[in-house]
Amino acid sequence: MGTASCRQGQHTQVAAPNKQGGNIQGPWVRGWKSLWSGVGTTRSVLEELWRLRGPQCLQQEPLEPAPLLVEKPLSEWPVPQFINLFLPEFPIRPLRRHQQLKIIGFVAKGSFGTVFKVLDCGQKAVFTVKVVPKVKVLQRDILKQCKDEVSIQRQISHPFVHGLGDSWQGKRHLFIMCSYCSTDLYSLWSTVRCFAEASIRLFAAELVLVLCYLHDLGIIHRDVKMENILMDERGHLKLTDFGLSRHLPQGARAYTICGTLQYMAPEVLSGGPYNHAADWWSLGVLLFSLATGKFPVAAERDHVAMLASVTHYDSEIPATLNQGLSLLLHELLCQNPLQRLHHLHHFQVHPFFRGVAFDSELLQKEPVNFDMETQATQPSPSESMFFKDFDCNLESYLGHPSFA
Repeated sequence: MGTASCRQGQHTQVAAPNKQGGNIQGPWVRGWKSLWSGVGTTRSVLEELWRLRGPQCLQQEPLEPAPLLVEKPLSEWPVPQFINLFLPEFPIRPLRRHQQLKIIGFVAKGSFGTVFKVLDCGQKAVFTVKVVPKVKVLQRDILKQCKDEVSIQRQISHPFVHGLGDSWQGKRHLFIMCSYCSTDLYSLWSTVRCFAEASIRLFAAELVLVLCYLHDLGIIHRDVKMENILMDERGHLKLTDFGLSRHLPQGARAYTICGTLQYMAPEVLSGGPYNHAADWWSLGVLLFSLATGKFPVAAERDHVAMLASVTHYDSEIPATLNQGLSLLLHELLCQNPLQRLHHLHHFQVHPFFRGVAFDSELLQKEPVNFDMETQATQPSPSESMFFKDFDCNLESYLGHPSFA
């Protein structure tokens, strides 16, 4: 769901024009109101929140200060029809199961939600939890996108994919919990800038395996970028954030302009049609950045300007790069998606990967040629906050010193 706002370029998703600035209109409002009409006189907190704010208001702050809300026991919940909209991907969990979660840090603020670092006091383990307001999901008509993110992550199991831990819904929010990784590839790149060829080869091989795996399952990621690649304690990669992913069978085409501008393939920027080959362009941009310390094309203000820059971009690979790596970048950053590398066999026989075993278990045994700086996972008392119900208005707590 576009967890972190991108630090290079812009994260965008272009949909059909809306005369009311993105507010819910037409049949969706009528359908929403009809759902409420069958609920009866008992309002849920989400319904009350909608009534207070109205469909024209996108502010997350409450209208007036309110004490921390504590959920009633599950048996006392009114379960109106609109809660069913989020099932089965977001089940209703017993409240006591999540009262032991302690927020110990802020990870990222995305377009649709906020990601927190949390401590599960029962398991004594650290996780990340993406918190997405239900109202925002319905206002922006991204229900299918949220459900697809969870269903796709539950479908996949790969050593180089950041797996889903759990997902559930409260009265006000959707929650997606995953294991915690202390750093991402972008943070490391910001320090290292130009990686050694051996590291690039290892990272490229791991990402090739992941993308081939996803594409074989009929899944296109659509947001492959450094910020969405986490690193485990040994320095190996974990592809994450499937918020823009979708099921796309082989031979099918997509048309939605979405992703991060500097990583988007020309056919995506132009509004399609495009297919899984768009992910390989993004991989080319990523590897170019790791090898040169800069992006092949500078960020533009919008997808129209970015398309013009990318279309006139003549792949200028620095002459100092290894010949095999230079060839790989040319074959990934190819304007014609039909001519890009995409089959696993193409990478296995490629000169840049000579001697590389495309086996996930063997790759995980490869040494990483730089020091991983991992952050301590044990929180100090001054940086932690308890939330009794973990379903309050978390946005109002982002100004807390713990998250500064």
